[in-house]
Amino acid sequence: MKNRKKLSYFSLLLLVLLLAACSNGADGKSEAETADSKEEKTASEEDKAKDEASDESDSEAAEDKNAEDTVEKDSEDTSSEETKDENRENTYEKEEQALDEYSSKEIEYARVWRQLGSHQGIEQLSVEHIPAGTPLNPDEEISLDYPEDVVKLRGSRLVDGEGVIYSSNRDGTINVYDVPIRWYGGFPRPEKFDDEDVLEDMEDMINNTEEVYVEPGNDEETINLIEKINIQ
Repeated sequence: MKNRKKLSYFSLLLLVLLLAACSNGADGKSEAETADSKEEKTASEEDKAKDEASDESDSEAAEDKNAEDTVEKDSEDTSSEETKDENRENTYEKEEQALDEYSSKEIEYARVWRQLGSHQGIEQLSVEHIPAGTPLNPDEEISLDYPEDVVKLRGSRLVDGEGVIYSSNRDGTINVYDVPIRWYGGFPRPEKFDDEDVLEDMEDMINNTEEVYVEPGNDEETINLIEKINIQ
């Protein structure tokens, strides 16, 4: 009877020990799994942080690259504009140098004819200076006078047209007089025009001059016309 009790006690003790061992094993496994999970989470967070830092670095690098490209483009645009301005200045200087040997009056006569002359293929450009007080039509017994000094430009042939009569304002503009070079087509005044009509027309020519800005034009054309000037 005593032996059975001992055996039973021993079996109970062994069972308790086995249960305790199983419990410790389970707890150890759970703690290990928890540690592994924490390590994986920490690693994941570190990887995420690295990725975010890498993305931020790439973004900053892209912004820096765009900024550099913009600065470089602005520099190229500025350089291009400076080159254009320099080319324009060089062209202007060359144009001015091409006309250096001619007087300002000669250049004016040629440019006025180039812009207002009815025929450009002239053989000669006649220049006549008419002082203030000169009759508009010296061939008429009655005539009004020019109120200022004027210049008369015309070609040497009838085909060269009526010509140009103007006064200079010395600021790049001229006052053009609508006075015919050849009154009444070169013939005496027809009887249908009485003195009053003629004087009225002349007064209109004096009081209604046209102010015109003279364009610089092409220097070669200007020089070509200067070479044909004949001052009377």
